Amino acid sequence: MKTDLSQLPTTLDALHLVLALAVFILLFLLVLVLSIAVIVLLKRSSQPARVEETPPTIKPQPPTAVKEKPEPAAPPKPVILREPTPDAALQLLGLLQGEARFIDFIEENISAYSDADVGAAARIVHEGCRKILKDHFDIEPVRSEKEGSRITVPKGFDPAEIRITGNIVGQPPFQGVLVHRGWRVAKVKLPQLSEGHKVEILAPAEVEL
Repeated sequence: MKTDLSQLPTTLDALHLVLALAVFILLFLLVLVLSIAVIVLLKRSSQPARVEETPPTIKPQPPTAVKEKPEPAAPPKPVILREPTPDAALQLLGLLQGEARFIDFIEENISAYSDADVGAAARIVHEGCRKILKDHFDIEPVRSEKEGSRITVPKGFDPAEIRITGNIVGQPPFQGVLVHRGWRVAKVKLPQLSEGHKVEILAPAEVEL
């Protein structure tokens, strides 16, 4: 089929101008929309991907142990004091007076006497007192070691039996020198008292006729 070029319009009328302008505007809008779409895609691809932060895991804490209140310490046992009976003490004083004139010697003012006189009287008192102790008491030393020897005082020693003196440092056991062996009574042999005996009378008054 051959086209007759002579039939083509040689002049542009107003209708054709409007159609051409509309086509141009549509093309411009299409290019604009495509450009905007490309820019948006490029911006999205350049942004780093967001990492969703997971909330920190809270570990459950173990229940706090309830501290038990310490039990109150037991109160110390009350010290029971024994009421001493004076009978035995008075009886012993009576024996010392009767055998050694002990009270006479103690009550005498010896400042007026010479040392020789005091020594002679003290010998009589010493012999009588020693006889009373031998007859009525079994006395033995607390420690069997010789005085002046070194001994060991163990832990938990009885302070009633051993008295520590000097420079006391630290805790027992202690090493020290035995200064005195101590004394203890193993047995008491006081005579029995008769009914109505007045132990408070240490020595009766003497009347010479």
